[in-house]
Amino acid sequence: DYLGVAHAIGVNSGTDALIIALDALDIGPGDEVITTAFSFFATAEAISRVGATPVFVDIDLRTFNIDPTCVEHAITPNTKAILPVHLFGRPAAMAQIMDIAARHNLKVVEDAAQAIGAVYYTNDQVEDTQHPQVNHPGATQLDIDGKKVGSIGHAAAFSFYPTKNLGAYGDAGLITTNDSDLAEKMRLLRNHGQSARYNNVMLGYNSRLDELQAAILRVKLPYLDTWNAIRLNLAQNYGQALHPELICPVLSDGQIIHQYTIRTKTARLRDLLAQKLSCQGIAHKIFYPTPINKLLPYQHQQHPNLTSTSLAAQTVLSLPLWTQLAETTQQQLTNTINTAMTSFLNKVA
Repeated sequence: DYLGVAHAIGVNSGTDALIIALDALDIGPGDEVITTAFSFFATAEAISRVGATPVFVDIDLRTFNIDPTCVEHAITPNTKAILPVHLFGRPAAMAQIMDIAARHNLKVVEDAAQAIGAVYYTNDQVEDTQHPQVNHPGATQLDIDGKKVGSIGHAAAFSFYPTKNLGAYGDAGLITTNDSDLAEKMRLLRNHGQSARYNNVMLGYNSRLDELQAAILRVKLPYLDTWNAIRLNLAQNYGQALHPELICPVLSDGQIIHQYTIRTKTARLRDLLAQKLSCQGIAHKIFYPTPINKLLPYQHQQHPNLTSTSLAAQTVLSLPLWTQLAETTQQQLTNTINTAMTSFLNKVA
């Protein structure tokens, strides 16, 4: 009901949600799935686990999400699906992606692990200035404006890992779809392919959602929109107060904030700032320091020149943000960051 989908199927992790969604769509050996290398490893790992090949394409640096133009150029006769990631809570360019998928008869599996509660709007100005919604005569018209992520593609995967905006007390995940036949197959797959007890009709997985985790999530779900609103307000505070030489994310209508991720103009500056924050005892993370295509399991594959992906990995830094972060504490954090930036830039000058 919350996500606006016909079927929501509990599984034991976001990773399993991706694997089962791909498996249910009959994606396997010999197939290619177009996705991003700027994501958590599980995005590509799930594709490989069903025997398919992830084909990495570049991102739009303004959103950190997959670039639809690159998707179109990567399609081959072996392409079976597109797997966009709504990274850091920012919806991917779903109108363009769904249009491409419709014209090439491809499936779309949304990786919404970081984006529960986010809403897709087609009037996203950051997206549209570079990639117009309809830029060719055969464009498919889709009524997806105002829909929550996870309700747009053929299937979607969510994670309830404890650090997510809606987190369980341990691993938990969810698959969503509006396709009843697909949902039935997913339910079989999550429970050893059983149509009834001891009646196994296909090879499946042991991926049931633990009842304790489900109970915790049911208690927390009514608070999710409030928590997301608080996080968005804190993100807006950062954007208004941080040093002008820092590249802050441009916030879009409907997005949520899972990580507040800035960029520096050079890799050296990012490393200096991270070191300064560590010395001050200020928590921070780099999501993600190494693009997936450069990690050991995928180094043997030929990859295109993922220029924006590589640049993002060298310059991103995620700042502290949680629902109980007091504005006075956030101001202290911002002041520390700005003072450090001024010092670094003065030394360079």
